[in-house]
Parts: sequence; C-alpha cells; structure tokens
Amino acid sequence: MTNDVLPLSFAIGGDLPVRRLGFGAMNLTGPGVWGEPRDYEEAIRVLRRAVELGVTLVDTADSYGPEVSERIIRQALHPYPAGLVIATKAGFARTGPGRWHPLGRPEYLRQQAELSLRHLALERIDLFQLHRIDPRVPLADQLGALAELRQEGKIRHLGLSEVSVEQVRQAREIAPIATVQNRYSLADRRWEDVLEYCEAEGLGFLPWQPLETGDLARPGGPLAGIARERETTPVQFALAWLLHRSPVMLPIPGTSRVAHLEENLGAAEVRLSEAEFRALGAR
Repeated sequence: MTNDVLPLSFAIGGDLPVRRLGFGAMNLTGPGVWGEPRDYEEAIRVLRRAVELGVTLVDTADSYGPEVSERIIRQALHPYPAGLVIATKAGFARTGPGRWHPLGRPEYLRQQAELSLRHLALERIDLFQLHRIDPRVPLADQLGALAELRQEGKIRHLGLSEVSVEQVRQAREIAPIATVQNRYSLADRRWEDVLEYCEAEGLGFLPWQPLETGDLARPGGPLAGIARERETTPVQFALAWLLHRSPVMLPIPGTSRVAHLEENLGAAEVRLSEAEFRALGAR
C-alpha cells in the first residue's frame, strides 16, 4: 500500500475538514520566538503563499511572540477565505525568551481566549487547545473554563497539547476533545501510544516539530539516500512519512521563509511505498 490510498483531508471533531498538511506559525517570529519577526513582510508573504498553495489549517498560540503570531495572521489573511481553520492555544505563559510556564487558572484561560478572538478578528475559534496542563490547577477547572466558552459559541472544538493517553482519557470525561498536539517526528516517536490512541478514537494528531530527522538525514544516512534516489528532499520525505503513518496525522511544519514553505508543502506530492515506509520507521 502507498499513501495514494490515504485520505488527503481529515475532519476535526467530525465536522471541520482540513487538508492534512498544515502550517505552524511558531517560527514566524524568528528563531528566538520572542518579539517581532526579523522580516515582517516575509512573514506576511509566507502566510499568504501557504493559503495559495492550499493550506487550510494554520496553528498558532497566544504565547508565540507573545501575541505577535496571531496579529500577523490577522494582517496577512483577514478576511479569512472560506474553509480556512485558525487553531490557537493558551495555558503556556511567556515571561521572556526561553521561559515558559503552565498557567491554567480558569480566569486566565478565559481572558486569553477572549484576547485571541480579538487579535485574530474572529467571532469563534475553530480549534482552541490547552497548551499545557497546569499541574497546580484541577484539570476539571481548566477544561471547564474552555467548555463554558464552547457553550457560549466562542470555541468550536477543544484540543490538548503534550499529554499522555491517561490525560486524554481524563480530559474526555470532562469535555469533548477533538485533537492532540504532541511532539512527534520520524526521529522522535516517544508519543507513539498517544498517536495510536488518537487513531483508534478518531482524534486529530498534530505533531509539532515534525521536521526533526536526527541522524537519518545526515550525508550517507538512510533518509538522505532515499530522498536522493526519489529526487526529492529529506524534509519532504520525512513529512511524507508522517502523512503515511496515520490518517489522523496533521503535520504543521513551520518556517519564516517562502522557499522553505514551498519545499515543505511539496511533501504532499511524495508517495512512499510500504517498503520505504517500513525501512525508515525501523530506524
């Protein structure tokens, strides 16, 4: 089997269709991910080009910048084209470069959701994700605040980030969960059990940092070798491997350059044989 037979789209929450290769907006603010982007106009071009190339899922967070990423998305893409899903997150506060803190107080989450609505110029956020579970606040209180916003029509679907299978199960007893966003790539599959759970339950799985390839892409490495034989790039093949891995996989590679964006999205045209998929997965 090749990924020719895998679906090219996925319906988040069963009713929100997106193309399975999206765009992650974290890197729009540059390598330091703090403050304004080094090249603001290029960031605008990246977002517009992503939509031109068919991206229908853009993932961001209140802490990217902070707040800068959401505002760039609004400037570049509003009024949003029909079918474009903007996903954002809250619950991981920033106090400086490299300083992240889970913050799940209900009043804070509600405040941040309201700010995201304003920054993105949305009446409803299609996918709002709890960026991290705050161990100091009962999970029922954190998700309860988001569930209330959902009941008010300000959030369509809820998601989680960096969670275990047990945490997803606990969360689903409190509120409907549509997606999970955990770190996952060809070189880092520590959350394999969470991906398998999501696939079994029909939850979307958004792998962050999906381009990590480790030693596989080094000169002479297996990924570099296969990519060279197939006249593609290691990045494209690594993303194609993710798309092949599961029909609920929604990679969101990010970049601040149009050229890199176009390379990343070219992965949608790469088809793996089952032998290639298994060979790379065994590494």
